Amino acid sequence: MLGMSLGTFTLLHVLISLVAIGSGLYTIGGMIVGRSWPTITVIFLLTTAITSLSGYVFPANGLLPSHVVGAISLVCLTVAILALYPKRLLGIWRSVYVVSAALSLYFNVVVLIIQGFLKWEPLRALAPTQSEPPFIIFQGAGLLLLVIATILALRRFKPV
Repeated sequence: MLGMSLGTFTLLHVLISLVAIGSGLYTIGGMIVGRSWPTITVIFLLTTAITSLSGYVFPANGLLPSHVVGAISLVCLTVAILALYPKRLLGIWRSVYVVSAALSLYFNVVVLIIQGFLKWEPLRALAPTQSEPPFIIFQGAGLLLLVIATILALRRFKPV
């Protein structure tokens, strides 16, 4: 794994993912209050890309759902970067950026919830097959919060 043990690579991947989620929440939060923080946004976009790409380095036998989520996230991320930098959020590109950045964040959160229920015993005990109500409630709450945040950001984010 790029010269590291699987455990070290996994830890690095998780830490980068948490930075991506934290900076993504900060970025979306900024949009909701009508602000932009370019440095935090770059950190969000970069760490989200690294998280999605590094997911393909883990050993796997065939295509996994995480690979599909990673690919969709990378498409959303590419659109967000295109809207933000070459298109400079002009016209419809502001809305395209808000939605694609929010979706990129959401896919990271989806993976966090899934991994939490797979790896953390208290959550695994609540939903061992990930089809039980606690898992569905967590996923639904994540989706609901993303939708609300995206709507608020679409209404309030007006870059200068």
